[in-house]
Amino acid sequence: MAAKKFLRHVAGAITEIAGVVTSAGAGNDGDIPALDSSGRLDTSVMPVGIGADTAAITASEALAAGDFVNIWNSTGAKVRKADATTAGKEAHGFVLASVSSSATATVYFEGTNTQVSGQTPGNVFLQTTAGTAGTTVPSTAGNVVQNLGVATSTTSINFERGTPITLA
Repeated sequence: MAAKKFLRHVAGAITEIAGVVTSAGAGNDGDIPALDSSGRLDTSVMPVGIGADTAAITASEALAAGDFVNIWNSTGAKVRKADATTAGKEAHGFVLASVSSSATATVYFEGTNTQVSGQTPGNVFLQTTAGTAGTTVPSTAGNVVQNLGVATSTTSINFERGTPITLA
């Protein structure tokens, strides 16, 4: 839905003006913000330090919405699916939107992952199916055990990154 409009006195005339949904910075000085299609303020209109803790990082493989991801160095920071079968592929965050390989992913480092399904409320761990979380604690030698937080419903996990432990 387009931003709602208001009337403003501009150079002696009453003019209809649309609220600003996203900010480009100083050029939007004095503009009145409008809520986006989710009914919330876009993070671009918020002060630094307020809003989701995220980073835009290039994906080295296709990622699905809800995947838990690992950040690694491949001629710069890249993001891939976290995987409990491989030491060094622990979860650093998650994505809420699907992205293709080589596209830019928005990685969330804290907060609620609302793009999961089939969760059982309680503690969840990184799984041996790349990118996923569940209640099963990996138990095979070489697997990584990492608590990812707490499932609060079948479709949401409050992400709190735990220290990964590689099993002997």
